[in-house]
Amino acid sequence: MTHPKHCIALAILLVLGFLDILNAQIASKVYHFDEKNNGETIKHELKIDGNYFIHSVYKEAPPTFIKTFGGFYTIENNHIKLVLEFNSDFATENSNTMNLPYKMDKETLILEGSSPMTFVPVPKYSQALDGKWLFSGRVTDQGEERVATSRPRKTMKFLLDGHFQWIAFNTETMEFFGTGGGNYQADNAKYTENISYFSRDNARVGASLSFDFELKGPDWHHSGKSSKGDPLHEIWIRRE
Repeated sequence: MTHPKHCIALAILLVLGFLDILNAQIASKVYHFDEKNNGETIKHELKIDGNYFIHSVYKEAPPTFIKTFGGFYTIENNHIKLVLEFNSDFATENSNTMNLPYKMDKETLILEGSSPMTFVPVPKYSQALDGKWLFSGRVTDQGEERVATSRPRKTMKFLLDGHFQWIAFNTETMEFFGTGGGNYQADNAKYTENISYFSRDNARVGASLSFDFELKGPDWHHSGKSSKGDPLHEIWIRRE
């Protein structure tokens, strides 16, 4: 017969284990925080899914890209432990890991530290293209030209709740080649991006780009004209 004390201890362990499972991941959402600084508003955006975390910072007026960083994350002792794949400030920070103290207050996510930031989730808005995608090739007059997504040089798009971001980076050297983001709509085979920040050219903020898209198995075929007006037909593949 099991001793009552053993039953209580087992119940406590089960509860603690269940809480660990609940706290193992942050809800997959886009979160926003507006920082006020000398009369200016600095926009902070987090895009988080089950295993990936991106923090991007920019100003809307005047349009100014500030920074972005991201990578795979785990939760440990109320900290977000990041193994970075990219960091636009890597040249000065020279670190490929981050340890961010945080807490949840209902649905808000608070990044603690010297200057706490309280992030509020945007409304849930699921679309067929939501997820992480890696650039995997182009379609030309000669047919499909594929590139290996396992190589260190990557271009990734992260789409979630009506927000998008592309990032070009190298996971071995931590070189950062550029990023852009904003909100998007994917409906009736049309994909439209509205640019809120663009690291290579702030003048492109406010532009709206529309493309045709088609899902073929794990592939997303993306065709139309680039931000420079050049024709394109890209292939992207889902990243787990």
